[in-house]
Amino acid sequence: MNETSRKEGADMPIEKTEVLVVGGGQAGVAMSEHLGRAGISHLVLERGRIAERWRSERWDSLVANGPAWHDRFPGMTFDEIDPDGFAPKESVADYFDAYAQKIAAPIRTGVEVTSVTRNEGRPGFRVETSAGPIEATYVVAATGAFQRPIVPDMVPEGAGVLQIHSTGYRNPGQLPEGAVLVIGAGSSGTQIADELRQSGRRVYLSVGPHDRPPRGYRGMDYCWWLGVLGKWDAVTPAAGAEHVTIAVSGADGGKTVDFRRLAETGITLLGRAEGYSDGAMSFAPDLARNIARGDANYLSVLDEADAYIASNGLDLPEEPEAHVIGPDPDCLTDPILELNLAEAGITTIIWATGFAFDYGWLKVDTFDEKGRPIHQRGVSKEPGVYFVGLPWQSRRGSSFIWGVWHDARFIADQIAIQRAYMDFHASAKGRAKGS
Repeated sequence: MNETSRKEGADMPIEKTEVLVVGGGQAGVAMSEHLGRAGISHLVLERGRIAERWRSERWDSLVANGPAWHDRFPGMTFDEIDPDGFAPKESVADYFDAYAQKIAAPIRTGVEVTSVTRNEGRPGFRVETSAGPIEATYVVAATGAFQRPIVPDMVPEGAGVLQIHSTGYRNPGQLPEGAVLVIGAGSSGTQIADELRQSGRRVYLSVGPHDRPPRGYRGMDYCWWLGVLGKWDAVTPAAGAEHVTIAVSGADGGKTVDFRRLAETGITLLGRAEGYSDGAMSFAPDLARNIARGDANYLSVLDEADAYIASNGLDLPEEPEAHVIGPDPDCLTDPILELNLAEAGITTIIWATGFAFDYGWLKVDTFDEKGRPIHQRGVSKEPGVYFVGLPWQSRRGSSFIWGVWHDARFIADQIAIQRAYMDFHASAKGRAKGS
């Protein structure tokens, strides 16, 4: 469906497509499905393999944080995985690969987009890629929410420890012998810390402000509770909540993240990392406050669930023990505010500190001073440019697998509307010439 033409005055053929989708992960596959359904010609470019980040930028034992019945597209289930189970990362990547084949998505792998600029004096964009230039009427940035790993400039390279981001961690065996400091206690940091502890490592875990919902309650998974309580469809986060760390896990069959239990198993909890000097890390005196905040979030979900059950007369088993908060460990009541890395035997620091956007290739006017996209539900400030896969793009669930699918449908509708306007313009010009 994509035509190839020759640009006037140049020898290099310029491929043309109506919509160019950048990124072949869950957002790009979802976008292709909805564009295809709408009969809109398009091309998806992926610099690696389909769902590459699931394959090569996550640790070996990672599983999805939501159950298989939930973390999927509407049109296909996971084969050979119990609906209540949590799909391993390779199964997730294979799922998107199979889905792309199912919908015959026009995805080209191994092609990197290096720049997108608006054409001068005519509609559309010029896209420079590692395989040559392309012209597109519309461009969809589907590179998702996890683009550039954030590693704070805190510990110098010459500090005598290995420093890696969580995207570079694979398994305990890759790390040098010795204790490990994990900084960041969201889903990635807590799971990596627990895996390292189970492997026999001494582990320190720096815990910042966070929410820690129950994995399940009264027989139903947290994803189900988010749905029936209307949480997935929340369209505006509370001030600052769009960046709140969520500690939830599908590891070991799915279990609630409980920092007190992690401490009981031997992990030393620390407050938020503040700095480094003369071989020692300093930590804020906020550990108790951060843990209390997580507890309050956890208990509030249970209370809302109980109220929902009562008001709807649901027959779900009682779970009074879920409301019991265990005793505070010593590392919580007598927190460590400074830790000499060498004396603690720490040879590795893993930064589970999240990601930043990286749209350096998209050279259009739709970003704020921090490089964040300016958009409404994925429709950018720059006409003809769209986004899919952003956190809170339209609702709380936007950066999750099923949420991306629904956001992609909206963007396909917006592109179809713009096409209709342009078609009307072309027909109006034709009528004017014929009169």
